[in-house]
Amino acid sequence: MTRNTTWNWQQDDWPQWRFDSQALSGLESRFLLSSGRLLGAWQHLNGDDQSHMKISLLSEEAMKTSAIEGEYLDRESVQSSVRRQLGLGVDRKHRPAESGIAELMVACFEGFGAPLTHETFFTWHQLVCLGRTDLHDVGQYRTHLEPMQVVSGPLQKREVHCEAPSSTAMMQEMKGFIDWYQATSLPALTKAGLAHLWFVSIHPFEDGNCRIARALCEKILAQNLGQPSLLALSYQIEKDLKSYYAALEQNNKTMDVTPWLIWFAETALKAQTYSGAMIDLLIAKTKMMDRLRGQLNARQEKALLLLFDAGPEGFEGGLSAKNYRTITDSLEATATRDLRDLVAKGALRRTGDRKGTRYWLKI
Repeated sequence: MTRNTTWNWQQDDWPQWRFDSQALSGLESRFLLSSGRLLGAWQHLNGDDQSHMKISLLSEEAMKTSAIEGEYLDRESVQSSVRRQLGLGVDRKHRPAESGIAELMVACFEGFGAPLTHETFFTWHQLVCLGRTDLHDVGQYRTHLEPMQVVSGPLQKREVHCEAPSSTAMMQEMKGFIDWYQATSLPALTKAGLAHLWFVSIHPFEDGNCRIARALCEKILAQNLGQPSLLALSYQIEKDLKSYYAALEQNNKTMDVTPWLIWFAETALKAQTYSGAMIDLLIAKTKMMDRLRGQLNARQEKALLLLFDAGPEGFEGGLSAKNYRTITDSLEATATRDLRDLVAKGALRRTGDRKGTRYWLKI
């Protein structure tokens, strides 16, 4: 098995991270400026839309942070779990995986100001692993004797992408990490990115480390801003998963982590842009539905709401007449009449012709 003996934690200056703060200063400034704009847009949402935004964002983040690790959750169950955690829905039975990750997302969103302790991490790990029966250590740092490695390739030619410190060092390593977290003041993106890489390098748990690291980033960003960051971070990471893992791997053998921090900061800014687009879409939805109140039939309203629920990236490929018939269970002539009326009312715009005709929200 390929073995690398120069992981960052094996170096003499561990964990004295080095980075070029000047290279990050512009990104940090952009983040703060955009955060102010995001908050301003958020405050323009009414109470119902703010609740909808919370549910949409936290559900999407729960889905994506799990999908990054190859775990695909039921969307309706996740959304229901998030609503329950926010006190916005009735209690009902949920699968443990959906309930656990939803509770973690809401805890980081609403409880970002709480202190970070060993017990915090143990609770988070219990939530990430809720319902798991295949792990030896749940709600505590790992204790297994074999090396914690991330490997790939056939058995005869295994490649080690990452190796973490021995389980016997976990309490000492995590104490140093938490002490740093509590005592260190750094700009938002720098501290969050550094904490992510450091935590993953230690890999303190038997499983779920990257999900916890991403939750930790949300907590740090919110603490630095003094309010929830409203960031679709896991959504953005999942969109470019290869570069995420490549950036982590390229920076787990060195204490100079400027490239990783730049990658993380740029990704956070993209996530911020997406969150802003989500808020803009909610504002546009409220305005359009208010303007058209009493002018739409049930089919038209259902189709419009579905288009808005598709998010800033929209309904993939646009809405076709065939899609509309399926969504609304309507006949061809009815669908044609409904769609023509929605275009006339300024709710949709039309592109293409004949079978290539597609409809898009006009916002």
